[in-house]
Amino acid sequence: MNIRARAPLRIGLAGGGTDLSPYSDIYGGAILNAAISMYAYVTIVTEDIRDIDLLNNNEQLNAPVEIEFVSADRKEKFSCLIDHNLISLEINGDFDLHKGAFNRLLRDYRRELIFALNRITKLEITTYVDAPAGSGLGSSSTLLVTILGAFREWLKFSLDEYQLAHLAYEIERIDLGMAGGKQDQCTAAFGGFNFMEFYKDNRVVVNPLRIKQEYLNELEFNIVLFYTGTSRLSSRIIEAQIKNADNNISISLEAMHGLKQQAILMKEAILKGRFYQMGELLDTGWQYKKRTALDVTSSLINKIYSAARQAGASGGKISGAGGGGFMILYCPGNTRYKVINRLQVFEGEFRRYHFVGDGLITWRADRKQPFLKAVAC
Repeated sequence: MNIRARAPLRIGLAGGGTDLSPYSDIYGGAILNAAISMYAYVTIVTEDIRDIDLLNNNEQLNAPVEIEFVSADRKEKFSCLIDHNLISLEINGDFDLHKGAFNRLLRDYRRELIFALNRITKLEITTYVDAPAGSGLGSSSTLLVTILGAFREWLKFSLDEYQLAHLAYEIERIDLGMAGGKQDQCTAAFGGFNFMEFYKDNRVVVNPLRIKQEYLNELEFNIVLFYTGTSRLSSRIIEAQIKNADNNISISLEAMHGLKQQAILMKEAILKGRFYQMGELLDTGWQYKKRTALDVTSSLINKIYSAARQAGASGGKISGAGGGGFMILYCPGNTRYKVINRLQVFEGEFRRYHFVGDGLITWRADRKQPFLKAVAC
């Protein structure tokens, strides 16, 4: 049996970082982001269905099962044999997102998982992400949501988008101790162009925006996505932002307030088609972002941003926590071509994309039933 899942990555347009606790718990956070046509993919393959009495021993494995995790984009593999003594897979920096998802499901949905494992001899999970780790496009959280979505399709447990996003958040932030916020999991689960609000007690409200298609077309044309060629460890920057909020550091706190206000203003500008405001709003947000913590920017990022502005970009920012990864640059009129040409010297990479409405989707591809070939009429 083959089960597949796909969820979109995202670009963060405004308010990034205000979804972090304790800031969102105390002041409330607001973020504007959009799902794009770059994805995380997961395929679950099960081998050798057993003819056994499935009504018995649902709480423990009847026989050992081989588990294999394959990262197709990173060309890495992990495998192990599990038996009835299994409590959890070891978290050691090797395929931790995959292991974290498996461990949590073994705890929360043990009956369903063991029931399914008792029918097979091998479980293979293959993943692929269209952007590298540390890209600033939410790749890690999106991958985890996609893994959980594939398991949900296989095990048939019931979780809606909010519940699935929250489960992914808990696995990352609590089970695995990875620093970060809540926006990436929500975008992966919901998709679309959203204004998100974050409050205490992990309350999240996702507000889908009804944007005219002509406005979306213009935004896609004007927003250039540029990969700097460098990745970064976002957790270090995020931990610094959390610490600054905890310690009530005024310059960082005021910057976070500014980022939240920027998200509100940008939402209004996009809904009303005020594209002339977009570059200025992005630039304002970028100036705020750099005050939230050290290492948000770098000499390379500063050089790229300065060159883009000189070529005609009216604003831009790093997508994500900062320090590296992808930059979004707002290029009004026909300046996108001048900006693209100017940034060639930095040996980065431009990525084509579209805004997408779908979030996580899953489906089954039965290998025993070949796909029908298209026949010309």
